[in-house]
Amino acid sequence: MAQNVNEKPATASGTFKVGGDIEIYRLGYGAMRITGDGIWGPPKDKQESLAVLRRTLELGINFIDTADSYGPEVSESLIAEALYPYPKNLLIATKGGLLRTGPGQWPEDGRPEHLREALEGSLRRLRVDHIDLYQFHRPDPKVPFEDSVGEVAKMKQEGKVRHVGLSNVTPQELERAQKIVPIVTVQNRYNISDHTSERLDAEQSDKFIDICAQQGIGFIPWGPLAAGNLARPGGVLEQVAKQHNAKPGQITIAWLLHRSPTMLPIPGTSSVKHLEENVRGATIKLSQQDFEAISNAAKS
Repeated sequence: MAQNVNEKPATASGTFKVGGDIEIYRLGYGAMRITGDGIWGPPKDKQESLAVLRRTLELGINFIDTADSYGPEVSESLIAEALYPYPKNLLIATKGGLLRTGPGQWPEDGRPEHLREALEGSLRRLRVDHIDLYQFHRPDPKVPFEDSVGEVAKMKQEGKVRHVGLSNVTPQELERAQKIVPIVTVQNRYNISDHTSERLDAEQSDKFIDICAQQGIGFIPWGPLAAGNLARPGGVLEQVAKQHNAKPGQITIAWLLHRSPTMLPIPGTSSVKHLEENVRGATIKLSQQDFEAISNAAKS
């Protein structure tokens, strides 16, 4: 997958094979923020959102993450409008398992019948006959976990799903799911300043990333650009950024890529300018000293 790094900076992030057979560049794009405020309704500037999606490919990105609940339905529809027919090397991952009852509202629905309905909707909107990576968006406390994962496994057997991923889960839930179907990715919250996910503390979350690496499972950190107190003026993040003639946000991406060989950051934005800035983070290679300095500062 050799590319010109100057023209396609995302290619500098290195490659990863999802499920062992779909090769992508490790820096992807999260397509949540091309929707309206509160991840609700259409974007304020549709043409800019379409331009962002087209620019992702020009910059070398070939992994786009979305969900039926983004909008809802808006993100998937925009992806198809901007990019269909899709290049052969593009992996579009989507998710199901959440409802949208209003801006900023995300109730779970892991019922098998809902997951099947959600998948069928994603297939229609994305204009495909199968989803290369389908992720169960969040366990539903009202529905047995095995029932939800089992339905996704059935849809894989039917050829509607190629690979299965999980989102917002614990290591124990990963083990339970693996007894039903192979799991190729985990998507939890994780960033340079906050290593806690929705249901794991920092230590558990870091161990989970290492478990995924040991098993060759891609770890997709959502909320990857958050920097918290590390973003304060004069702090270590700004110092390292100056050393690399970079912006702090680019260092957060470089830090994630350094953290684990199976880390697949998906920074999202609705701005072409911000997208171009983010992707340059893939070209920055941190020294172990810089990585540890930032890591230690995050703990203090």
